[in-house]
Amino acid sequence: MNAPVRYRQLAAELAEAIDRGSLPAGARLPSVRACAAQHALSLNTVTAAYRLLEDRGLIEARPQSGYYVRSSLPALQRPLRARPSGVRASGELDELMSVVLQCQQREDHVDLALACPRGEMFYPGAKLARLTAALLRRQPQLVGRYALPPGSLRLRTQIARRAKLLGMDLAADDILLTHGAMEALQLALRAVTRAGDTVGIESPSYFNLYPLLASLGLRALEIPTHPQHGLALDALELLLEEKRLQAIVAMPTVHNPLGCSMPLAAKRRLAELVNRHRVPLIEDALYAELQFVEPLQPTVKAFDSEGWVMVCASYTKTLAPDYRIGWLEAGRFAETVRKLKFSSTVAESLLLGETVGAFLESGGYDHHMRALRRRYAAQVDAVRGLIARHFPAGTRATQPAGGFLLWLELPASVDSLALFHAALAERIVIIPGLLYSTGARYRHCLRLSCCYPLDERAGAALRRLGELACALAGSGAAD
Repeated sequence: MNAPVRYRQLAAELAEAIDRGSLPAGARLPSVRACAAQHALSLNTVTAAYRLLEDRGLIEARPQSGYYVRSSLPALQRPLRARPSGVRASGELDELMSVVLQCQQREDHVDLALACPRGEMFYPGAKLARLTAALLRRQPQLVGRYALPPGSLRLRTQIARRAKLLGMDLAADDILLTHGAMEALQLALRAVTRAGDTVGIESPSYFNLYPLLASLGLRALEIPTHPQHGLALDALELLLEEKRLQAIVAMPTVHNPLGCSMPLAAKRRLAELVNRHRVPLIEDALYAELQFVEPLQPTVKAFDSEGWVMVCASYTKTLAPDYRIGWLEAGRFAETVRKLKFSSTVAESLLLGETVGAFLESGGYDHHMRALRRRYAAQVDAVRGLIARHFPAGTRATQPAGGFLLWLELPASVDSLALFHAALAERIVIIPGLLYSTGARYRHCLRLSCCYPLDERAGAALRRLGELACALAGSGAAD
């Protein structure tokens, strides 16, 4: 058989395997050399077959990694909210979140909801335990000293060093350690607002942001957010010109729940807008180190010229969730947040801060993060593949730029709150879109996480969730 016919035959065989699901979305194809040896073909023939599959959109080449099966699931193309909108308080949503949290802790439930990675494959727990023990042996006095803000200099120095990978030029003296990213957000908001102020937020936005703003007596104003490009800057600029905002909270790099990152030009423009209008931007960079591109794209803080951008993050998603080590660089508000920290929770554990600092110093964190990014990219692709095969026709999902979260837009006939209750009855936990806003605008949306071992139990739960969604839609799966 001649080579032109053979490469097409190989491409057809692989395409059939992809269609059957034996090569699922996110699966890595054999290297060109391995495939050639397996099928007794030349390297040129295999290369031609892979290029044909790539042209058809079935696989994609990843630099220095190989070829991977692409998902057939359509990506979201437009924001669901066309213009800014105020937010109303809702006790129903608070109660719903309580149910999610309770069920998430039950061993007999499959948690597809919360952004809480679980298992040794996501955290270097054993290494951190050894490092903590070694520090205690060498410096037992650490547990007998009061920690004071801003916290471990060793860790703050490492945070400043690593910030350069995200384009930020930070000084260790300006970094404050916090009790996770949530305390950093709270301190930043307390520093720049007072009760009754209006804070601009993305839509959809992280569900815990709504009760945080309410607890501080702040009003939220939702700003349209594109599922691929992030915050709608034209709408934001108009609000700033009308002086309707006293602060902004945003996740421009790997957004929760959309997973998108703003283009660099948009980040630069956002920094220019807040500096020109002298309105503080609190940039939540919690997932910024989990981008799927290298080198990492810079944050908005990288373009900040006058200190109106406050940036915060933590190591709860990447390294040690129980340590609750977060940080905040507050720009021109640094001294204010340091005083607020001391008057509330005083400081973070010096032992835990030194442990994380030592781990970052050792280079182990860089190795861990490279593996973690690859793992999450594969997990996201695999879950998108399951959604494409088992969820109703017309389902769309984000194509994240990093992290481990997916935002789904189901057919309009599917009420994600009804899906939540149907899934919960079968011990499957999801988060309906209603929690990412108030009102009905995200009633047919939901967020899924991809930060758990994709074993048979998780796969069966995702398949069953798709069947329940199909039943509510009154239609079959997309495939």
